[in-house]
Amino acid sequence: MPIVALSQADWHDHVARVMIQALRDTLGVQQRCALSLSGGNTPRALYTRLAMPDMHHAVDWTRVHLFWGDERYVSPTDPRSNFRMVYESWLQYSPIPPENYHPIPTDCPDPSECARRYELELRHYFGGAIPAFDLTLLGLGEDGHTASLFPGDAALHAWHQWVAVGHAPVEPRIRITLTLPVLNASKQVWFLVAGASKRKVLQRVWQGDLSLPASHIQPAGELIWWIIRVLRRGDPGLQPWGGAPPHLLSCGIISSELWYNLLRTLTSKSSGGSA
Repeated sequence: MPIVALSQADWHDHVARVMIQALRDTLGVQQRCALSLSGGNTPRALYTRLAMPDMHHAVDWTRVHLFWGDERYVSPTDPRSNFRMVYESWLQYSPIPPENYHPIPTDCPDPSECARRYELELRHYFGGAIPAFDLTLLGLGEDGHTASLFPGDAALHAWHQWVAVGHAPVEPRIRITLTLPVLNASKQVWFLVAGASKRKVLQRVWQGDLSLPASHIQPAGELIWWIIRVLRRGDPGLQPWGGAPPHLLSCGIISSELWYNLLRTLTSKSSGGSA
């Protein structure tokens, strides 16, 4: 389980470049690529970086399809909408064709109908097999939630659904979310975690506390934790990422056995935020 510590100042550039390479690798062996995007505050800087002109020709975006891991049950024009956040920070500037957007619908009178509609969308794209996203981005809440899978909520146990209605402890309380079987079928899962306030929940997740939804993310493919903090080169427990390209030399990668060193350094001043 790679754990990569990134500087708060430029983490979005590092992750964007690694993502571009992952997309190129995927499109080198298959016709199209499916990403599942995260909402919340943390990934906004990544999406803003991907919107910049130098990214417009970095990959054949016409072959990239975008899905959402969860959505608030609000209008797509609502400031709380995950779709709106991604659109305003990235998509309105991107060459990705709108027909490649696959947002979660929120216009049904009943949120369970929206969940059913999105499952049909997934079945249409993936041909009936359980969705295997090429890359899934996830966040981590201070309560251990990820996507819109919250502690104690019935959506955590929706083993026979691909999309379920979730219930958050904060407004907007009604959410629509991909379920654990879908998230765990991903070929790659990247957690983006920022803020010293996440220290305790990271410790519990990495110790395998199954009361936390994020602990249940055990993907079929690779799982990477990108930890965003005020990083000083040479921090305890950090080892150079051997063989990394130049744009990654300010990162550090550690083994899971040294996670406690990273937790200690996370007490450095860092911005907070939701998943």
